[in-house]
Amino acid sequence: MKKGEENSKGVDVGSNSNSNPKFPLSFWEVTAASTVVLGFLFGLLGVYLTMPASDYSFLKLPRNLEDLQILRDHLESYTSDYTAQVLVGYCMVYIFMQTFMIPGTVFMSLLAGSLFGVFRGVALVVFTATAGASSCYFLSKLIGRPIVFSLWPDKLNFFQAQVAKRKQGLLNYMLFLRLTPTLPNTFINFASPIVDVPYHIFFLATVIGLIPAAFVTVRAGLALGELQSVGDLYDFQSIATLFFIGVVSITPTLVRNNNS
Repeated sequence: MKKGEENSKGVDVGSNSNSNPKFPLSFWEVTAASTVVLGFLFGLLGVYLTMPASDYSFLKLPRNLEDLQILRDHLESYTSDYTAQVLVGYCMVYIFMQTFMIPGTVFMSLLAGSLFGVFRGVALVVFTATAGASSCYFLSKLIGRPIVFSLWPDKLNFFQAQVAKRKQGLLNYMLFLRLTPTLPNTFINFASPIVDVPYHIFFLATVIGLIPAAFVTVRAGLALGELQSVGDLYDFQSIATLFFIGVVSITPTLVRNNNS
């Protein structure tokens, strides 16, 4: 009986993903995800309609530093006169990108530093990144199970084993993951509800763990014109500092496991 229970539990998600090999989501799951997308799009449309009449052909998600510099140059003239619209538009775009795992949030963080300075920029990035990660967490809780098993089966097995092993020090472990590139942040956002990471742990680790990297990126946005590539953001000293903070965060958990 126990063996049967274990097998049924272990293949719960896998069986769901194999039951419909053509498309893993049900009609209602697709409807819920589509509703979230439409909500973001209507919000962005509302921001657009409240901006002054002008040529907004420059408005697009930046994919490289050149795109970002063009976007920054145009938005600088609007930020002082239309601060609320720019802030709301920025937040909605960042949260949308985080929710649906769209690459390029590093450029948005650079933009925050360039437009708003270090302290306001860091606060803005941490807020939007946490909100987007939370949105992704709850969206994954609704529709993510078959998707994450099909995209990252090996990473998910590793993450699930580590979470199960570190229940007593889970906050420290999640902080370690946020501070170091052990697992991608997009994967952590999407997989956490699947491996039963409680939301309050996820939230605290996200808020605290994103601050150092946000500071590095936002500060670099002040000298946007001097950057040659995204790789210039993270020199050896910055990476070593993040790893050191990450190791310190997980040390209590390691000590507790060795003593038990």
